Amino acid sequence: MKVAAIWRYPIKSMAGEPLDSVVVDANGLLGDRVVQVYDGRGRLVTARTFPRLLRLRGTFGSDGEPRVDGFRWDSPESRDRVEAAVGAGATLRRFDGPERFDVLPLLVCTDGAVTMFGRDVRRLRPNVLIAGVDKEVERTWSGATLRLPDAEIRLVDLRGRCVMTTYDPDTVEQNVDVLREIVRRFNGRLCLNAQVIRSGCIRAGDLVEVRAAGQR
Repeated sequence: MKVAAIWRYPIKSMAGEPLDSVVVDANGLLGDRVVQVYDGRGRLVTARTFPRLLRLRGTFGSDGEPRVDGFRWDSPESRDRVEAAVGAGATLRRFDGPERFDVLPLLVCTDGAVTMFGRDVRRLRPNVLIAGVDKEVERTWSGATLRLPDAEIRLVDLRGRCVMTTYDPDTVEQNVDVLREIVRRFNGRLCLNAQVIRSGCIRAGDLVEVRAAGQR
């Protein structure tokens, strides 16, 4: 098994960026979801209720600051794009505390589960995709540990999926049957909530060893 792909989402609920390598620690991928979107009333909002956010792309610039479609996150251009997606008065704020994650800091998917899912992996918004995994195996990994050359990740439990899976990542066209199918075929859960237990760098192509819960 190996790391097939890595994705970071510098701005929560926007499209992310593929990476060749990244540092991980207790807060997940360095720079993941460090900027969030707020509506005109100051409420944190996501693509669950404002799916047009998914058409905006979050990346990191060479200055180490998140960007929206290439514009620095705190620029007028970024504000205009966020207001167009959410409404007048919408803003971006930077916050890197653990509360910025919906569940745990990492989401790990396997190629076997994605094959069973049969749709664009971007609908699942993983941070790490592991290749070389048989179709059903992901569902037995709760509590296991992934050992990589320079880091270790604990897989806690399967992720309950939400309405965000129903939006096409390119067009934002909604297909509610996607979530219905996840409920019917996977009991509503796909991919694994995870946390970093040994900080380090992970790279695309890293070999991965799985240790079952309690196994040393």
